[in-house]
Amino acid sequence: MTAPILRRLADLRALTTKWRSNGEVIGVVPTMGALHQGHLSLAAAAKAYCDRVIVTIFVNPKQFNNPEDLANYPRTEHDDAEKLAPYGVDAIYVPEPGEIYPDGFSTTVMVTGLTDTMEGPFRPGHFEGVATVVAKLFLQTQADRAYFGEKDYQQLLVVRRMARDLDIPTEVIGCPTVREPSGLAMSSRNQRLSPTGLEIAARKHAIMQRLADRLTAGEPFAPLADGARADLTEAGFSEVEYIELRCADTLQALPGADRPARLFVAAWAGGIRLIDNIPVEPA
Repeated sequence: MTAPILRRLADLRALTTKWRSNGEVIGVVPTMGALHQGHLSLAAAAKAYCDRVIVTIFVNPKQFNNPEDLANYPRTEHDDAEKLAPYGVDAIYVPEPGEIYPDGFSTTVMVTGLTDTMEGPFRPGHFEGVATVVAKLFLQTQADRAYFGEKDYQQLLVVRRMARDLDIPTEVIGCPTVREPSGLAMSSRNQRLSPTGLEIAARKHAIMQRLADRLTAGEPFAPLADGARADLTEAGFSEVEYIELRCADTLQALPGADRPARLFVAAWAGGIRLIDNIPVEPA
């Protein structure tokens, strides 16, 4: 059965207030729609550990630094609701823009440090938009737990830090990246790839995994990164914006895998910017 679609905060609060008075645990899965199996895995995880689950769908203009990206972002609300039906979520919150950003809205949530690298410089204002809208959604849904994919690992750490710093009592839970058989991380952006672009994009994971294996074997990162950049270019990526090895907890840059780490890559295939990351075990 398809969950009810709520567009007004007052309607959402009527539900969540009742659930909380009954002592039920509320989980939320924040999304921008265009749902794929990765999102659905988050809904499944939330349903397994929470009494009630809300999936939010809001294409947040404040986290797009490129107006073309915002205009081209797929909006598939009806299909999304159908995809969620088998997962038994209790509500789909699709707020009108005024419910998130009412007239005169002038508050921005900024997390420093974690946002100064990788996606931060390439997408100015992105993380401020993410932190602001997620803070709003946490407060509006009154969720006890929130589920995010590790595919956007930097975002996951930013959201976790934001909730901690602002004393928002929502536990932020990271879930493993869901991948295509080729290893390509599932992403709403994949829908915009041409067949050729999709073929190129599918080559990235194997290159990243080879690099991760050599790091775990104890090789230093810098020369391996140069080789991986060349491999990505040879595989058909038109631009490689960054290849980074970072501490899994702090995002500190690492010269080698001397502690639990993540390998991050951002590259362009077929005119679409794709990001991914994988864990790297210590050498």
